[in-house]
Amino acid sequence: MPEPSDLTRASAHPFVRRVDKPWGWELHFVPEDWPYMVKILHINAGARLSLQRHLPGPTSPAKVETWVLHSGRAKVIWENSEGQFVETELELGRGYSARAEQPHRLVGITDCEVFEASMPEGDGTTERIEDDYRRPNETADVRRQPNRGWGPDAGKSARG
Repeated sequence: MPEPSDLTRASAHPFVRRVDKPWGWELHFVPEDWPYMVKILHINAGARLSLQRHLPGPTSPAKVETWVLHSGRAKVIWENSEGQFVETELELGRGYSARAEQPHRLVGITDCEVFEASMPEGDGTTERIEDDYRRPNETADVRRQPNRGWGPDAGKSARG
């Protein structure tokens, strides 16, 4: 991770990187090695991200995420404090946060864009409890691979 002085110097330069996903795409606004991440998720109508939870690594805490719906309609399916899964439709301009290790999944009701701010994943693991695209758990090694472990046919949903 860059030293604070490196962050100050680097912040004078614009940055954006598109990451294609089987459910849509992401725009990352800071480099992966910064101490936080800011991105836009474009989720296609009817598409679902993994039902996932973020686990800590040997040197990294579990990732925590906050989402803000910017356009369209989306919902989050997540585990409540009683261990039951509930659906929450996101309201425009309101923040929703998943706790460390809390299982969650975003779903595009319509084509939508969601702002996400989060801690970096570091050497932690994104455990995929369910994934429509048959992707593996995302470890630090998988994150270094092209397309983060999903192949060209990954956009074909296992749901049919």
